[in-house]
Amino acid sequence: MLVEGEMAPDFTVTLDDGSAFTLSKARGHPVVLYFYPEDGTTGCTTQAQEFSLVKPAFEALKARLIGVSPDSVEDHRKFKAKYGLTVQLAADPDRLATEAFGVWQLKKLYGREFMGVVRTSFLIEADGRLVKILRATRIAGHAQKMLEALEAHVGTSPKTGASN
Repeated sequence: MLVEGEMAPDFTVTLDDGSAFTLSKARGHPVVLYFYPEDGTTGCTTQAQEFSLVKPAFEALKARLIGVSPDSVEDHRKFKAKYGLTVQLAADPDRLATEAFGVWQLKKLYGREFMGVVRTSFLIEADGRLVKILRATRIAGHAQKMLEALEAHVGTSPKTGASN
């Protein structure tokens, strides 16, 4: 289980535009990763739409915002096109990032147990440390909570070069 204050695990995934994203190469600015189960489901669509709405605020604070799921790059492209999403999405079909961040877990739904992504977001400092880990117990408002965590952090961190 990851804890705030420790270094985030490194990983490389493919983004929806076909480029590679490696967390350790993103140092110098904060990164917000939100892990979600599946493109196109009601909850995941709501979450992606909310993150898309607040994406300009993340960018204004010089933070990189990326949604991560086990879906393929092609699934991500279709999902973004269908719903007009602007947030960047990362394909993790082998679950390397998902498992490294500890969000691939046993879930229960209607008496059935299965492995899946536990919806969780991570704020990673410019130096690679985990600043905030927030499990999305409610989807509505989760993106705003992560933005508020970033704003609070940026306001206290000289490393980002921004302030409130």
